[in-house]
Amino acid sequence: EMQVVESGGGTVQVGGSLRLSCTASEFNFHDYDMGWYRQVPGGEYDCELVSYISSRSTSYYAASVKGRFTVSRDNAKNTGYLQMSSVQVEDTAKYYCAIKSATPPPWAERLPAHGGRCLTSYLRNLAVWGQGTPVTVVS
Repeated sequence: EMQVVESGGGTVQVGGSLRLSCTASEFNFHDYDMGWYRQVPGGEYDCELVSYISSRSTSYYAASVKGRFTVSRDNAKNTGYLQMSSVQVEDTAKYYCAIKSATPPPWAERLPAHGGRCLTSYLRNLAVWGQGTPVTVVS
């Protein structure tokens, strides 16, 4: 069964750094795109696409994190990363790793939520959705 496990979340002070990891198993990680979504805790907040890196290592960043976050991948380790720097209170969220087929349609910039969960059915060609890792930024 294809799966991913996120790690690296935790509590960090404003201005600090954190690195999230997404480790894949039971599939050829290098053939897929990897993305990171986040959802603010509490309520029915949409899930925001933070960043993704394609199988060809092209990348995308949401305007809210551009210049502060860096996405990368190490195919030899079947692992992708999200390096978070200069974090802000607004970065507090649960971060989810998503693996998508490297074919159209493109990533959805926002996924609606219901019952506190991201509605992943709105992400076409999704292969795997992780359990998420929480990040809390404190001042």
